[in-house]
Amino acid sequence: MSSKMGTTMRLFLISCVALVGSSCGRADGGEQPAEHNRLTAAEEDAGWQLLFDGETTDGWRGYNQDGFPEARWDVIDGNLVVLSPDPETEGSGGDIVTEQVFDNFELSLEFNVTPAANSGVFYRVTEAPGQPMWHSAPEFQVLDDSAHLEMDAMDMHTHLSGDNYDLHASSGSVVKPAGEWNHVRIVVNRGSVEHWLNGIKTVEYELWSPDWEQRVRGSKFADYPEYGRATMGQIGLQDHGNEVSYRNIKIRPIGY
Repeated sequence: MSSKMGTTMRLFLISCVALVGSSCGRADGGEQPAEHNRLTAAEEDAGWQLLFDGETTDGWRGYNQDGFPEARWDVIDGNLVVLSPDPETEGSGGDIVTEQVFDNFELSLEFNVTPAANSGVFYRVTEAPGQPMWHSAPEFQVLDDSAHLEMDAMDMHTHLSGDNYDLHASSGSVVKPAGEWNHVRIVVNRGSVEHWLNGIKTVEYELWSPDWEQRVRGSKFADYPEYGRATMGQIGLQDHGNEVSYRNIKIRPIGY
């Protein structure tokens, strides 16, 4: 599908999804439980682990940092929020990562973007002094698609919500408008990866396959030899300078 046709399809589906409300907060794709940031009995039995308790930042720290960047990240109304920059302070708070590392897993979470916001969910993150998180880890793009399709001069193909950033694009976006909650599901099992957004599979690919290698060589990651090579790592959330909220972050390790 051409970039132009793909963008047209995305705009059509964005409009359709905006008219249809759905609850997509549970790891199994069912309705969101009344109490956020908690595991159901069925999820506990299935081996799910809660990565955010809705009250503290326990289990998280800044990428390449010893502590948590509290100047720009906060827990607000049960949500883990990266805040917009304060004009009176310098720079950003930085990306955050889990203290735990994971190899094969199913990750479930929800995000809510403010207008024109940009962020991302990274997986199998490895830390290296002086190197940003995106040099090593694949990214599930989190974005206010409609705003960026209108204002960005660049081609947004592979840069929209649910895409594997700069490598794989879905045929159509099902992201909800800014201010509404979206459900993310990421499955990583050895080399096989799936991205799901609001119950729809947006991307499926094989790490280290000939197709993947070719795409990396043609991407912004071509000059970063560690990109996508790790077989285990942390889960990361990106501070891209915009306010974005996350909640119901949970993970289920997958055994061979």
